[in-house]
Amino acid sequence: MEKEMTTGKTVSRVKITIERADINDLQKILDLQYLAYQSEAKLFNDSNIPPLRQTLAELESEYQNGIVLKAVDEHNVIIGSVRARYDRGTVYIGKLMVHPEKQGLGIGTQLLLAIENEYLKQRYELFTSSKSTKNIELYKNLGYQIFREEQITDELIFVYLEK
Repeated sequence: MEKEMTTGKTVSRVKITIERADINDLQKILDLQYLAYQSEAKLFNDSNIPPLRQTLAELESEYQNGIVLKAVDEHNVIIGSVRARYDRGTVYIGKLMVHPEKQGLGIGTQLLLAIENEYLKQRYELFTSSKSTKNIELYKNLGYQIFREEQITDELIFVYLEK
């Protein structure tokens, strides 16, 4: 899908295609994950957060049990990804990520809408940290509402949203 992305007053043309990832894409997605989640690690001054510790084998398991989408640019480079799995009436969405140099162009929004389209008319649930205010704002703008918070550590609170 080709989209014209708008950010504030700036309009930039970003040609992206969103499609299901295949098994051969998983290492590149994991590499992107390690890059994209650096900003989360900085929020907590902790480079040992779960997305930065995930292994290829763990990602392959997620791939086998759900759907992994990728966003590729006009050069067929993976610049974003999201994954989800369905369980008992709820679609659990996770690891929404966009390359740091491509953030703010609407790619994350397109990925989230695309994964919702894979599981039409379901209850969707995702979570992020309370410090991830940009993520929370994105999710709220797409109709998600906070339904619970969970204190993980003194510094880490997970915010759970649903739609």
